[in-house]
Amino acid sequence: MAQFEQVTVLKAANIYFEGKVTSRTVIFPDGTKKTLGIMMPGEYEFGTDNAEIMDITAGKLDVLLSGHTEWLHIDGQGEFTVPARSSFKLVVHAVTDYCCSYIPE
Repeated sequence: MAQFEQVTVLKAANIYFEGKVTSRTVIFPDGTKKTLGIMMPGEYEFGTDNAEIMDITAGKLDVLLSGHTEWLHIDGQGEFTVPARSSFKLVVHAVTDYCCSYIPE
């Protein structure tokens, strides 16, 4: 999906890691939400409440999901799913554009 129709975009940014990771929340008519964001190069760790699908639209990064020992490498575009009540580590090598879809329980 290249664009979203008939949505609400929250004006306030979600800002993490001293501004090195930012996003905007998009809410759909059915109540589901996504965030659209940018990650600058660096190392980060995030926790989740709900399951998430991370759609990388551009960038270069390595991902380590909680409970895994093998890193996933994404160069360009890719996707990974994070379970609910979990965490994941990122090593971002180049500015990375992403769309995070939150999966309701």
